Amino acid sequence: MLGLMQDRPLLISSLIEHAAQFHGDTEIVTRSVEGPIRRTTYRALRDRSKQVANLMGELGVVEGDRVATLAWNTDRHMALYFGVSGSGAVLHTVNPRLFVEQIEYILDHAEDKVLFFDLDFAPLVAELAPRLKHVEHFIVLTDRAHMPAIEGVDALCYDELIDSQSADYDWPTFDERTASSLCYTSGTTGNPKGVLYSHRSTVLHSLIAMAPDSFGVAARSVLLLVVPMFHANAWGMPYAAAIAGAKVVLPGPRLDGENIYRLMRDERVTFSQAVPTVWLMLFQYFDDHADHADHADHADLSADALCLDTIGIGGSAPPRAMIRRLEDEFGVEVVQGWGMTETSPLGVANRWLPKHDALDAEARETVKIKQGRGIWGVELKLVDDEGRALAHDGQHAGHLFIRGPWIASGYYGRDDDVLDDEGYFPTGDIATIDRDGYLQLVDRSKDVIKSGGEWISSQDLEGAAFSHPGVAEAAVIAIADEKWQERPLMIVVAKPGVAITADELMTHLQSRVAKWWLPDDIVFVDELPHTATGKLLKTKLREQFGGHRPGKVV
Repeated sequence: MLGLMQDRPLLISSLIEHAAQFHGDTEIVTRSVEGPIRRTTYRALRDRSKQVANLMGELGVVEGDRVATLAWNTDRHMALYFGVSGSGAVLHTVNPRLFVEQIEYILDHAEDKVLFFDLDFAPLVAELAPRLKHVEHFIVLTDRAHMPAIEGVDALCYDELIDSQSADYDWPTFDERTASSLCYTSGTTGNPKGVLYSHRSTVLHSLIAMAPDSFGVAARSVLLLVVPMFHANAWGMPYAAAIAGAKVVLPGPRLDGENIYRLMRDERVTFSQAVPTVWLMLFQYFDDHADHADHADHADLSADALCLDTIGIGGSAPPRAMIRRLEDEFGVEVVQGWGMTETSPLGVANRWLPKHDALDAEARETVKIKQGRGIWGVELKLVDDEGRALAHDGQHAGHLFIRGPWIASGYYGRDDDVLDDEGYFPTGDIATIDRDGYLQLVDRSKDVIKSGGEWISSQDLEGAAFSHPGVAEAAVIAIADEKWQERPLMIVVAKPGVAITADELMTHLQSRVAKWWLPDDIVFVDELPHTATGKLLKTKLREQFGGHRPGKVV
């Protein structure tokens, strides 16, 4: 017997309609690519989204066609989020930080029909355009006054096209399992792989992102959306913000510490999410201008001037020292989350349980550095190398698998079966799960160091190094060893103007990790390579330092 409830499909268009009806005057603020601050509202964004949908029809885009973007976090991009998907087409957000060859591969693999791009990507599009086989329309996300001349490209002006469209549009109704958006993995090994989200998965994921034991987005929130809109749908935040009616602040292309600080201060931001690299840049801005008397332009710099109450961190594990500084100096609650493009990306979120209230600061911090607890809709399991289930006791580390309604079941355009016999997706992570359900990553399966049959966590070693006041960033990789098979090599970037030696850092590590975990050598470099999403690019480090031997120059 079926229930007597109305059966309405979960569609992305319903989110912006809700925002316009119940939070129509709430602001969306953008640091535009052109420079000035732009302000709009949910009601105006809904109308803009409908104009986008009408434009799709004029351009011959039909249900299921892919529409690509090379764009920063702006209100124009946000209108595409709702207008393209709401019309039944698939919004394909492309990471502009990838190599040109990867972007070409992604656009051709997706067979995108239209490409929207921000003004500062005009040179990139000029290079790409002659190679693209399927793109029929190139549209610059700007106004007529800033339109660039792009040799060989008949580019169209976004604002002119949109202004010519009616805001009168009836959102179509279709199956909620219809594809809504497409995002490709970073492609650190092999070609990037496409993750195809549905309307249903996106709406369910957004509702969980709003939950108090997740990121708690609410109508009173002021969200600075630092997470790129080309990375896993900006962690679902544009959709969650629309449901909640939260004010959204969009930083455009400027993710430097000063711009982030000033937007936070001026727009009274209460909540923001980003990868650890962004918070390192904010720290650097504060550290560079700590002496206000010598820097009159920064005399207003103060953590006390901010209204922040929550910081979300994901993408890679934040060091303990980063969490401590954010909470002690900035007075915020740090909520770590874990996920990946294939999980939409929310898999777990770190919120304390009532039993943790009585713990002392150090014990609570030990809980805080874990990636988080499982949330409704997500199931997790650990298995050993032979596929046998491991206990969730916080001790047994194994390969992490995940399943749920917003977890990928396969990759776009590929026939390979990625799920196991129980329908779980292999994450490629090594982790433990304790009795309270808290997940803690040990390492990526390809990054964990296997020394003498025992595992050494590169992430834990990196965190121990980062706790040294002179270390800006650290990476640990495995190097070959005749006796132990693999041993850790630490590669470090020192803070500007700080002199630090390998011996000094080794002494610092000795009190923080097991003796047999200590790196066989420490190498100092000017900078570390990162993926397009801010993660350490260890494949590059392994290429550069894989043949390193202690005491020998590579």
